[in-house]
Amino acid sequence: MRGRPVAWLVLALAGNAAALALIDAGPSVRYQHYAVNGPWTGLRLAALVVVIAQTLLVARALVPERDAVRRLARRCLSGWRLPVLAAAMFLVSATVSRDVGFYAAELFVAFALVLVNLGNIALVAASIPGDRLSGVREVSERLLGTGGPHPGPRVDRFAVRVALWVTLVAGVLSFTVYERHPHIPDEISYIYHARYFAQGMASMPLPPVAEAFELDLMSYEDERWYSPVPPGWPAVLAVGERARVGWLVNPVLAGVAVLLCYLLVWSVFDRRMARITLLLFAVSPWFLFMAMSFLTHTASLVAALAACLAMARLTGGGRLGWSLVAGLCLGAVGLIRPLEAVIVGLVLGAWAISSGGYGRRLAALVGLGVGSMALTALHLPYNEYLTGSPTTMPIMAYTDALYGPGSNSLGFGPERGLGWSGLDPFPGHEPADVVINANLNTTVLDIELFGWGFGSLTVLMIFFLSGAMRKKDRALVGVVVLVVGVHALYWFSGGPDFGARYWYLIIVPCVVLTARGVEYLAGCVGGDADNGATRVLAGVAAACLVAMLVFIPWRSVDKYRDYRGMQPGIRQLAEQHEFGNGLVIIRGNKFPDYASAAIYNVIDTSNPGPLYAWDRGLDVRARLAEAYPERNFWVVDGPSVTGDDYTVIAGPLAPEELLELELPEASLPEDDPASGPEAGP
Repeated sequence: MRGRPVAWLVLALAGNAAALALIDAGPSVRYQHYAVNGPWTGLRLAALVVVIAQTLLVARALVPERDAVRRLARRCLSGWRLPVLAAAMFLVSATVSRDVGFYAAELFVAFALVLVNLGNIALVAASIPGDRLSGVREVSERLLGTGGPHPGPRVDRFAVRVALWVTLVAGVLSFTVYERHPHIPDEISYIYHARYFAQGMASMPLPPVAEAFELDLMSYEDERWYSPVPPGWPAVLAVGERARVGWLVNPVLAGVAVLLCYLLVWSVFDRRMARITLLLFAVSPWFLFMAMSFLTHTASLVAALAACLAMARLTGGGRLGWSLVAGLCLGAVGLIRPLEAVIVGLVLGAWAISSGGYGRRLAALVGLGVGSMALTALHLPYNEYLTGSPTTMPIMAYTDALYGPGSNSLGFGPERGLGWSGLDPFPGHEPADVVINANLNTTVLDIELFGWGFGSLTVLMIFFLSGAMRKKDRALVGVVVLVVGVHALYWFSGGPDFGARYWYLIIVPCVVLTARGVEYLAGCVGGDADNGATRVLAGVAAACLVAMLVFIPWRSVDKYRDYRGMQPGIRQLAEQHEFGNGLVIIRGNKFPDYASAAIYNVIDTSNPGPLYAWDRGLDVRARLAEAYPERNFWVVDGPSVTGDDYTVIAGPLAPEELLELELPEASLPEDDPASGPEAGP
């Protein structure tokens, strides 16, 4: 077992890649599952052979050491704790299925792979020769420090470098994998929203023949149309859209989140813990993939972290003005994701109560309240302008009108939900939905938080069961419980898009608790204390390296490239054919065929530039020809029609030529189900 760390690392890389090849995930809207029932041919058969070989090699190395492994496990988790850990790892290793037999079989297969990958990573760490450990320890101490007090907290070169790394990786992912193109209906709504905000508009003039420009998650009235989502994130995104680099906004915000996280964890713990946390944060697939998207969560996280950092400064003896800063940041969360503002507000309120004597606590709460209301009050005139009532949010008016009153509200009852049978476990919202949604989110979190083959939550669960948690650790657990508990009142889990995205606020507590778990394991490992700690750090580094080299590329190509059928092919087609001031009629489904093209529309359809409309039949084409007589017309088949990419089938055409054109009926698959309303209730 000694002296072969590189060989074990190569085996871990191959085994993880093979295990991922056995998973059915893909770019459609579904949760991933192992191909328990085969078929075992081609690549899948080769992957199975690699997994079996990995299992045999790991077992051959560990079975002779079983007594030492058992002693080490009991040293870390004694008594009842070890079987509870095994049960928890077993239950989160696979996502629930409607087929109970398949689910049971998948649980055993997935758990077996978890154990094999855990043993493989342990062998990487255990096989490092003793004379090499001093060099590894020197690197870790130079990178992480040795703990203890340091002047600060402050942003140092370490934090800046990690922040730049995150921004660079997320930016590259956004440019290459996401192709600077939205893939979820919510993102299309955000981008439209940001673009008309960037032009100083609170809504858009309704175009002629409005049904030819219909999109999901957009509200249409007699003379205007607009996005019903809260205005906070579109206002931030508008900065990037005005500069034509909207795709860079979230990567930059992710870098800011890294710096805020560093300062916050250093304020609450120490510099070493902050550095371990930051390194784990920077390689989290969940964090990096969310940062490549156009979704709201990264902006909300930045505002929440800023609010918590201000509160940490206050409770650390800072001036009362920090409570006002915390309130303003909380208000920013409220403008982006209102439900998350409620959660963050509860956390900050509880934190403020610990800020000193009665007078200081009262002043802190007043500052927090005043600051938050100063920004969240902006909802009132905005709501009134769009809905006619300052207390009615556009997103609620939208869902009430489209799906029925109360369909998108918090709470339980048969009227909850939007009727998405493929994503919502049962009609309405009842306790059974809570259990299933919790399973879906927890298993996805176990996969995507770090991309570790042995489970991203394993180290966290070990620390949770260890009995070594302190008051600060329990507070972080409380934050996780609060986020999960509040979202249990909502009918939808968030779906498989970008992990457990409705629980995204728990990412920092989970990463910090994992970092604390790493420190706990370092103290548990037998032998020389320094060597034991070094081996633990080496094992965690190896797991992160495997995730970076295997999991992130696999997820990028298998899922997020052309995710949900959304692709920017029309962008290249426009350049090839020089659409100019033409009106391009897209044949295919509203989503993804038309939606992928509509994102390149001008905000005001009376302005020059290519205009993309959805083909809804001869009558709509005739009305478009009448409404836009000065434009040339093109007809393009979308990917759902061609089975490949966008294809020009006619054009340029004069309006009268368009009316004479005979188009064959297109056989189309069903529209992709709409995404969840990102603003939540």
